[in-house]
Amino acid sequence: MKLRRIVIFTTVCLFSLGFLVSPALAFKVGAVFSVTGRTSFLGDPEKKTAVMVAEQINAAGGINGEKLELIVYDSEGDATKANLAVKKLITQDKVSVVIGPSLSGTSMAVVPLAAKYKTPLISCAASYKITWDKEKGTARKWVFKTPQTDTMAVDAIYSALKQKGISKIAIMSVTSGFGASGRGELIRLAPEYGMTIMADEKYGPKDTDMTVQLTKIKGLAPKAIVNWSVGPTQVVVLRNWRDLGMKSIPFYQSHGFGSRKNIELAAGAAEGVFCPLGAVNIAELLTPYDTQYAVAQRYLKDYKAKYNEPLSSFGGHAWDALHMAAQALASVGDDKAKIRDYLENNIKGFVGQHGVFFYSPDDHIGLDKAAFRMVVVRDGDWALAD
Repeated sequence: MKLRRIVIFTTVCLFSLGFLVSPALAFKVGAVFSVTGRTSFLGDPEKKTAVMVAEQINAAGGINGEKLELIVYDSEGDATKANLAVKKLITQDKVSVVIGPSLSGTSMAVVPLAAKYKTPLISCAASYKITWDKEKGTARKWVFKTPQTDTMAVDAIYSALKQKGISKIAIMSVTSGFGASGRGELIRLAPEYGMTIMADEKYGPKDTDMTVQLTKIKGLAPKAIVNWSVGPTQVVVLRNWRDLGMKSIPFYQSHGFGSRKNIELAAGAAEGVFCPLGAVNIAELLTPYDTQYAVAQRYLKDYKAKYNEPLSSFGGHAWDALHMAAQALASVGDDKAKIRDYLENNIKGFVGQHGVFFYSPDDHIGLDKAAFRMVVVRDGDWALAD
């Protein structure tokens, strides 16, 4: 089985951190993203961002004067391929830390490898289950993540609905790991926010028409619809919603909608749609007094200059992960256990694209719902919701 590989040699000097470590030939970081396939909209900007960050580190002189070797494999969104890629990175490429995979499902597939080989993993996927062992009631020792969770996104959406006096809703979700996790949180948190779920409709990740589900919802006349999916389905459902004349029912998307490409593909159907997003998506709307203003502006400028395309939430996940990995390497060297301990105990107030991170022994996510801003699509672009 072939795994697509991109090797970037970068040297980036983090002298400003003031740390010295023993000389090494190179500091190796592995990455696994869904670069191609059905979920390439996630992995492609992640790969591009990781490569860009690695090159920037290189241009600045390296990690304590040594090279950062970034090894990227393409999982194609497949759990088996992701598992094989992570295993190869750890056992053959001898990386000190792995970032990715892109999806909740592929991330869950490689969680056991991080524990087995005692290698820090910084996932770029959403589900809280990636870092939390429900059976043990503890954070998974070797696993961290950078995206906000589905729980935080539900909190943000339900808070917005409650402020508008809306309590009767319909939910829709794709039958994937991401969709199932989001659906579970929508149902679990509904009583806490006084939400009544009048309809609970599902669809497949390859479905091309959700008219049947939306027609059922229309007949029940909810006061809002919340959809949980990623990729083409979240665009299809918007077009169906518009074509059925349902735009009088407010439509909320999950944070998986965080790409301007989705607005473009919706061809006008996304107008007025709400979703919770991180600062990375709305850098142009932030004020200079915002804590994330500087990093969001820098990433926006750098990414557009290099790739001449809009950035998305997903690339921001890789930006945060690789910068935190580089900080740990600069601080403690390439010892895996020390890197893990550094991430858990020293990432305090790290200003990233998706929030200000505070990892701890009980929290390997490091964010809360304050990492989200509620936005609305207005005139074909993001705008802050009223």
